[in-house]
Amino acid sequence: MKVILKENIDTLGHIGDIVKVAPGYARNYLLPKGLAIEATEKNAKALDHAMRQLAYKKNKALESARSLAAKLEGVAIELLHQAGGEGKLFGSVTNMEIAAFLKENGFDIDRKKIVLAEPIKQLGEYTVPVKIHPEVTANLKVNVKTA
Repeated sequence: MKVILKENIDTLGHIGDIVKVAPGYARNYLLPKGLAIEATEKNAKALDHAMRQLAYKKNKALESARSLAAKLEGVAIELLHQAGGEGKLFGSVTNMEIAAFLKENGFDIDRKKIVLAEPIKQLGEYTVPVKIHPEVTANLKVNVKTA
């Protein structure tokens, strides 16, 4: 029996693949759980249409992420902190503080998307990656100065 997969299944294939499986496996497992639909001409056309719409939405999201990344890379972040001897900060600069600065300047970026391996604890310039989209990463220039 031929079925069209609606979910990724490790042993069979990916979404949209038309695979041949045993009739019992299709009737008793794949179809009732909604993992696949029967491969008819009508279902194949509907799937093709849905895949085109999904690709269009994915391309639009990628384009908007790229434009946002370009805007973010043009922003220079300057944070003022009190520092002790040898440029060591009292406290640290975290992704929450960077997200708050971006929010004040009109960028609504979730703090979880700002990738800091560890908080910044020294004065100086840093490059901080921001994961906007799975395929798009922007690099922010963060300058930490003494107050």
